[in-house]
Amino acid sequence: MDEALARSALFSELPAATAEELAAQVEQVPMARGDVVFRAGDRAGHLFVVLAGKVKLVQSAPDGRESMAELMGPSDQFGELALFDEGPRTVTAVAVADGRLVRVAGPMARQWASRPELAERLLASVARRLRRSTERISELTAADVPGRLARQLLDLGARFGVARDDGTVHVTHDLTQEELAHLVGATRETVNKTLSEFGQRGWILAEGKAVLLLRPDLLARRVESGCGSPPGSASSQGVGRPRPPVHPVRPTAARDQPPPWAALTRRRVPANGLRSS
Repeated sequence: MDEALARSALFSELPAATAEELAAQVEQVPMARGDVVFRAGDRAGHLFVVLAGKVKLVQSAPDGRESMAELMGPSDQFGELALFDEGPRTVTAVAVADGRLVRVAGPMARQWASRPELAERLLASVARRLRRSTERISELTAADVPGRLARQLLDLGARFGVARDDGTVHVTHDLTQEELAHLVGATRETVNKTLSEFGQRGWILAEGKAVLLLRPDLLARRVESGCGSPPGSASSQGVGRPRPPVHPVRPTAARDQPPPWAALTRRRVPANGLRSS
């Protein structure tokens, strides 16, 4: 069985025999960057698991503006919400990197859901999706753009990053700056200025569709502070006006849980002459 499929929410922790039985029933399909997996408004027909590459889930406003609801990577599952309420798709899924998907037909997925051990995993997957959506709404309303960008860089690092011996983390996110702005909920210009500011501070090194996290610990501190940027800085939102402190709100159920990037910030970062302010 494919390793990414074995780690997915649907297959993880299943007995080996059951996992192999189900894996034999699914279809693998290739994808190339720019391929549309499905569109908002489509009738739901399949559940998907990413085996390789990345897929963005995009929502469009009536005025044509786009926001990225989520970025899915290897082992991530998507498409199940509309599958079980029989409503239309609410997002458009587009590949942002070449890769492969597992595609599970709707009738088969619903048949699997009748098995208790699989129904529990599907429910847990839906619950995690709803929790992430709640956290994202809280973040968009409570945190400033630099705080949101720092959080997303750390989250991408925890999911797709490769930790190095010197304590830095190399992250290939496969996103254009415009797509990164959609993920953060900001304009491309603001994200560009904020990335430049983070680079000047010695926190990151932007590398096209990748980024090197030089100081994950300071990025995490920026997330936790939730404060606006200093007056006149590239990422300030008030054109020279100081912002009052803003404290991100975490849902009650998640407040006692460490953030997904906690392990990144515990790594030792050697003295390297970089500024930490």
